[in-house]
Amino acid sequence: MGPREDMVVNDLLDVVRAWHDAVNRGDADELVALSCEDIEIGGPRGTATGSSILREWVGRAGIHLEPGRWFAGPNTIVVEQIATWRTAEGGMTVPATIASSFRVEDGKVSRMVRFESVEAALAANGLTTRDEIPQVAR
Repeated sequence: MGPREDMVVNDLLDVVRAWHDAVNRGDADELVALSCEDIEIGGPRGTATGSSILREWVGRAGIHLEPGRWFAGPNTIVVEQIATWRTAEGGMTVPATIASSFRVEDGKVSRMVRFESVEAALAANGLTTRDEIPQVAR
């Protein structure tokens, strides 16, 4: 990657890092501000759109996402994460390793999809382990 591509990737990383921070603080207002109004949210239970769905999700799920490895493609970031979330009984789940892909357009997350593994997230986004971003760049 040349300097221009590095700059674009750094901009994408900044948005996705801020998105994780907002989720982990449970800050729905900040999360919505970092996302497109018609954000697409996907995962094992299907796909939904809109910032109101995002606001409801962060309030209900009580999810915490600890980023691990990061991968970059055109307008896309895939993040391997250690996730915990609130159970129906009010406790927290056992930490699980998952991955999410983020499409960023005009400085905002336009699409976030959760996958059961980093391999699945990479494959769905046309990326491989060679697209991993060195830890220093994060």
